[in-house]
Amino acid sequence: MTVLTGLSSVRRLSCVSDFQFGPVPGPSGTLFRLWAPLQARIDLEIEGRAPLPMERTDDGWHRLHVAEAGSGTLYAFRLPDGLLVPDPASRHQPRDVHGPSEVVDLAAIPRPQAGWCGRPLEELVFYELHVGTFTPQGTFRAAIDRLDHLRDLGVTALQIMPIADFPGRWGWGYDGVLPYAPESRYGRPEDLMALIDAAHERGLCVLLDVVYNHFGPDGNYLPAYAPIFTDRHRTPWGNGVNYDDAGSRPVRDFVIENAMSWIRDFRLDGLRLDAVHAIRDDSGEHLLHELARRVRAAAGDRPVHLIVENEDNSSDLLARGGDGGPVLFSAQWNDDIHHVLHVAATGETFGYYADFAEVVASIGRALAEGFVFQGEHMAYRGEARGQPSALLPPSAFISFIQNHDQIGNRALGDRMIASASLQAIRAVTAVYLLAPQLPMLFMGEEWGAREPFPFFCDFNEELNEKVRQGRREELSRLPGFDGDDLPDPTAEATFRSAKLDWTCLADEAGQEMLDFYRTLLALRHRRIVPLLAGAGPQSGRFEVDGQGLLVEWSLSGCRLQLQANLGDSTTRVPLVATGEVLFRLGHIDAGEAAPWSLIWSLADG
Repeated sequence: MTVLTGLSSVRRLSCVSDFQFGPVPGPSGTLFRLWAPLQARIDLEIEGRAPLPMERTDDGWHRLHVAEAGSGTLYAFRLPDGLLVPDPASRHQPRDVHGPSEVVDLAAIPRPQAGWCGRPLEELVFYELHVGTFTPQGTFRAAIDRLDHLRDLGVTALQIMPIADFPGRWGWGYDGVLPYAPESRYGRPEDLMALIDAAHERGLCVLLDVVYNHFGPDGNYLPAYAPIFTDRHRTPWGNGVNYDDAGSRPVRDFVIENAMSWIRDFRLDGLRLDAVHAIRDDSGEHLLHELARRVRAAAGDRPVHLIVENEDNSSDLLARGGDGGPVLFSAQWNDDIHHVLHVAATGETFGYYADFAEVVASIGRALAEGFVFQGEHMAYRGEARGQPSALLPPSAFISFIQNHDQIGNRALGDRMIASASLQAIRAVTAVYLLAPQLPMLFMGEEWGAREPFPFFCDFNEELNEKVRQGRREELSRLPGFDGDDLPDPTAEATFRSAKLDWTCLADEAGQEMLDFYRTLLALRHRRIVPLLAGAGPQSGRFEVDGQGLLVEWSLSGCRLQLQANLGDSTTRVPLVATGEVLFRLGHIDAGEAAPWSLIWSLADG
């Protein structure tokens, strides 16, 4: 084994990668790197070999090039107190987050020629899925077998829940601790690449949910050797990630380079950033701004879609430039649209749904302008929320009637089909799939899947007990909690209950629902999508007549119109100018609308 310790050798080798973190494999061996400014000495331990001292520089980097260490090498770093830690930028963890890291040369993995050019934002129909429960096998490779189903359904973008390696046998993914390493139980990096390539072959974009607001509680060794956290900011998970305190530059680069790697190395089409309202940063350029700027640069000419989850409803993040394209972020998951459609379909007005009890006007505002709350006070939050959003185009908002959070926030993790009539579900589905906002389905929704999606995780027993207690306390403040029969979030049975049963797709009810979804999405792609690129600011308006609703959008010289009665009693609806009827559900005639009825129509501008 040949070891090069001279700084000149390290500097020559560092040009192999323009990223600072993680191993750099090459024809002459591998350069190992660890930013550990809190430790004076780090030893590299390659499995089966004696420890090797790494060379430390004044800026806290420890580096060592090992000539015979190539792809497949298992390694870890030993701290002076004897603690053995994985590489925080590991590309693969074959023995989970507490085990050794494996050298993976991502550039050497065979892939098809890069002919995929992506899709414009307006064409996207998202499908959120959790890899571990999407198929019986719960792997990247198994998901490939279901891509034809998604393409034929009318989906154009997979939205994959977080896959940063997390501890244990199952989890939602939001407790990841090794952000560069795809969850090993789902497969190897090359398996994820195969899924992405297979999706692209079918015309499907692939976006990944990433978590940069916190690290999970089990397996995060970074605080032992680097200033990863700061007490300047508090978050729901404790001290904030250090994006603006002493030593923050490498922390920022660690996160931003991770985002860039997903786009550049794995050829993903975009990212969904979890809970950006919890990312605290008082520096000159907020982390979110720098990340968006550098990720878009890394994508080159290929469209990259950056999505945010943002409880604060900060429309500034969604601002458009002079060409109409996003300056920072492409779109936001719009909880407001979910909440108003959920209240309409189920009648539930407890918990956070209470602020959306004026359902008809709220639906109108959400569809026409984006956010329901644009600076007004919310009783549930006890504070004002949101910024004006009418100046944004409809494509800045992602709408849905179900997602992992809104199902998992319920005591039993039950889907909408457990608390709403089929008639109501079909009506709100026809609203959100044909509206100009970008729709997102949750896996199995298209055939009326009844499997729950409760929260599940797998930590050590001490942490598991804390999760059980914390989950009960959290659910007590959320819709549907009654205190009894809560599923144990740490039990294997809870995880397995969320597995999709694909055999239900063949049932008569499943086929009827699937045909309904396919019809709506085919209509969307044929008649609605071509109009969306011409949707400018303040394109929507709405009227309310009792329980009746009219929403109208000016799109590319046309007026897209929705008349709807999203209630269970007959009502009047505002009249519209005569136009071409695109879709009709239920019965509306001369302004009189039966329960759960609607008409989508298109008129000249």
